[in-house]
Amino acid sequence: MRKIEILDSTLRDGAQGEGVSYSLQDKIYICQALDDLGVTYIEAGNPGSNPKDMEFFRKVKNIKFKNSEICAFGSTRRKNISCDEDENLQSLLKAGTKTVVVFGKSWTLHVTQILKTSLQENLNMIRQSVEYLVKKGRKVIYDAEHFFTAYYDDKEYAFQTIQAAVDGGAKTICLCETKGGFLIDECRAAVTEAIQRFGDKVQIGIHTHNDCGLAVANSLVAVKEGVTHVQGVLLGFGERTGNANLSTLIPDLQLKMDCQCIQPEQLSNLTSICHRIAEITNINLNAQFPYVGVNAFAHKAGMHIDAVLKNPWAYEHISPEVVGNSRVFLMSEVAGRATVMEKVKSILPELLSGNAEKDKLIINKIMKRVKELESEGYQFEGADGSFELMVKKLTGLYKPFFKLHYYQTNGSNPRPEEGVCSCAQIKVEVDGKFEVTAGEGNGPVNALDIALRRALQKFYPVVTGFHLIDYKVRVLDSKLATATAVRVIIESSDGKSNWTTIGVSSDVIEASCIALIDSFEYKLSKENILK
Repeated sequence: MRKIEILDSTLRDGAQGEGVSYSLQDKIYICQALDDLGVTYIEAGNPGSNPKDMEFFRKVKNIKFKNSEICAFGSTRRKNISCDEDENLQSLLKAGTKTVVVFGKSWTLHVTQILKTSLQENLNMIRQSVEYLVKKGRKVIYDAEHFFTAYYDDKEYAFQTIQAAVDGGAKTICLCETKGGFLIDECRAAVTEAIQRFGDKVQIGIHTHNDCGLAVANSLVAVKEGVTHVQGVLLGFGERTGNANLSTLIPDLQLKMDCQCIQPEQLSNLTSICHRIAEITNINLNAQFPYVGVNAFAHKAGMHIDAVLKNPWAYEHISPEVVGNSRVFLMSEVAGRATVMEKVKSILPELLSGNAEKDKLIINKIMKRVKELESEGYQFEGADGSFELMVKKLTGLYKPFFKLHYYQTNGSNPRPEEGVCSCAQIKVEVDGKFEVTAGEGNGPVNALDIALRRALQKFYPVVTGFHLIDYKVRVLDSKLATATAVRVIIESSDGKSNWTTIGVSSDVIEASCIALIDSFEYKLSKENILK
């Protein structure tokens, strides 16, 4: 197996994505997660750009990592000054990492119009910066920014910039497809020539962006042509449309191209680590992501499910367990008996007795109810929590944890406080005891959630440990205008697992309340709480 170095840039390039902001502790948690995955390098930030990054490098020195090496990132020296005078280079040294990633300009347009310096001075900046860091005992990965644009604009100058970095003593030259606008054959040609010119002198790497949706494909092509160092972001986010998605690239390389990026046993942690980093980043992991998305091994069509039950290879390109994911059978009105049977076995194995006739009656009853509810607007393929509760209610296994007597919401405050534009009042009963509670929030659903949580936590303190992380509303028939039914889907999390519930009504508040109640009931049932 070919060895491929992986450099993860979640904390540098990924952090440049819209809405992404990490605290110092977040950055440490992400480093620990990436170390558990086993990537070679973690590009953890630019110590010269802000005090938080420099403080991070001071703290991370005291943490021992099993698999990964922390790298600091920065630019070559500024024009017309010495390396000793350059604050950025001094910050790289103060960061104290053994390896540093330094970027420089490959494209003449950037040299003359952005840096506003001469082509020769740019070459001096690259060579002298790399040489300075190497003499200070640092291993240097040189990022040739805009290399592919430069290759097609002024090839010879682009290669002169690489030669300058090689002359300075860089360990790795990373070819950066910075604008993300090149197609596969264009990338292949540039990589091939770079390897022909420098492959016997230095390690060649690839860094791609996803502006044409080809970041992963261009990285794979580069590896096929001979690069042995790949950069990306674990979940693919980053500036503009993001970076090469390592959650796809790593298994592609390891399972499809006979390369070793991480240890095989670490690959089975991929899905859980992706969920961990998504949680820290405060984003939802894309359900459609290859390998790690919740739908990566999800099957809905009855014939597909029947085939997978007989032989998973019929519709799955790998076993989901290899990447730590799991097979999912989606519930819907087109699901066959085998689908419902497998779904029930996975969530309520005690429901089925093993008696073929009795089990058939139960499954038929569930299928009938699913079709009835879907005709009303419910959709269980993305609401496993509500599906499980529905099955329990249908088969006599449901034991309610509380009774909602009434709720009332009010959004008429003319001068709301910051973050407060709605109020909710709610009355619940638990074992004959009543609790009437109010809540304020940013909207009626938020206020309702707060009020319900406040009422229940007096009976079930565990509810303080989970929270709503996503809320979606779907209009079911726009032709009916405001009289139409709406479907509300709520995703909740306790930090370790997520669950989804659904509510349908012509009143969006009522639909939200149904989904909220299911969310609390589902989690309380999973906690095995006895009243």
